[in-house]
Amino acid sequence: MNLPIKHPTNSPSLKWVFQTAGRTLAFGFGSGLSPIAPGTAGTLWAWGVFYIGQYIFSSQDWLGIIALSFVVGCWVCGQVSEELGKKDFGGIVWDEIVAFWLVLVIIMPTEIWLQAIAFILFRFFDAIKPGPIGMIDRYFKIQESIQPTGTYSLRANIWQGFGIMVDDLAAAFFTLLVIALGQTLLK
Repeated sequence: MNLPIKHPTNSPSLKWVFQTAGRTLAFGFGSGLSPIAPGTAGTLWAWGVFYIGQYIFSSQDWLGIIALSFVVGCWVCGQVSEELGKKDFGGIVWDEIVAFWLVLVIIMPTEIWLQAIAFILFRFFDAIKPGPIGMIDRYFKIQESIQPTGTYSLRANIWQGFGIMVDDLAAAFFTLLVIALGQTLLK
């Protein structure tokens, strides 16, 4: 079933973001509204939440939170992207948040300097999208261009959201790979 989508007339505002739970999640509780480097702001938000949350949740809890957040993110990121009428809008940072939580849950416990290196590597891989990360990103952007903007299809929405989420998982994978290689070489 295809339904028409209403797009906001201007850039998203704080009020618009907090009108629905989906928008609030997609925009990282407002961190994606940062006028400078929203992806970096969202990743910093993820780091702060994880830092506090590690005292509340076990690693197994975090893995469950990450899995659920990924599944919900596929729907939410696709939905909000459609609402905005822009494919993979920069202010949608839930993908960075979930992927960086994955990096942190795997490397923790560790020193703050290694967390900072993980942050820098993740932001590098997410922003530059070298090699396979760029191929994944381009594949989904091509797929998204086939789906007409302005109509709603749950299947297309989830697929679009998956495309938004998956390149950040690839960035997380390469971040973890570089950290593991670095630790192996330094032994």
